Amino acid sequence: MKVLILCGGMGTRLREETEWQPKPMVEIGGKPILWHVMKHYACFGYKDFVLALGYRGDIVRRYFIDYHLMTRDVTLQLGKRDEVLLHGDEPEEDWHVTLADTGQNACKGARIKRVQAHIEAGLEDDAFMLTYADGVSTVDLDALLAFHRSHGRLATVTGVAPTMRFGGIEVREDGTASFTEKSAGGTAWVNGGYYVLERKVFDYLQADDACEFERGALERLSREGQLMMYPHDGFWHCMDDKRDLASLNRLWDLGERPWALWETR
Repeated sequence: MKVLILCGGMGTRLREETEWQPKPMVEIGGKPILWHVMKHYACFGYKDFVLALGYRGDIVRRYFIDYHLMTRDVTLQLGKRDEVLLHGDEPEEDWHVTLADTGQNACKGARIKRVQAHIEAGLEDDAFMLTYADGVSTVDLDALLAFHRSHGRLATVTGVAPTMRFGGIEVREDGTASFTEKSAGGTAWVNGGYYVLERKVFDYLQADDACEFERGALERLSREGQLMMYPHDGFWHCMDDKRDLASLNRLWDLGERPWALWETR
């Protein structure tokens, strides 16, 4: 099961941090939020990642290329590049990470389309997972996948419960989902950003920079009755702005971090 993570946006609402680094590298508890997202998937056994890079993608690339050097104790002999001794075990040694440049200004739909070859390479299933690198949750990924397999549609989006600042999701009588505009009053469900998609969804996308995902492919899938919603009423927290970042770091520092499922599984 491949996991595609969209890492290319500029994060303009978090400009204090993203002026010099991409949003996925903004830290919670001393680790990039991207790491937290990947740890969530990995603790369910989903460890084959494709990262769609864009704005300041070189920083994400360097983080993973130097991952062992930056996360473990190191002994080295200056002047001799081959004499580097890494100490201790690394729990992420079994992650498979593909770093793909998808352009500086591409919309999400274009980024997804541009990594199609990486997703389909060695894909043993017609389905793959997709998420964003700017939120954490306790979504049960096994239950999400089981729900997706149960309904036979092309796409599943996870609905979460916050009621402010986000576009909503409505569920029709037949169980299929559609999107609603943002509203001050809020709606029962909003898009939590955890998807399971069949590879046929690539047919709904183009590599053109202007190709959107939510307002393009997902709306079309919804009209065709091919989009279902998996309800998650547990913890979910985005990192849209400085307030969200402070809240997540405060939770981490207090030890109240329910999304860190890898600490208990």
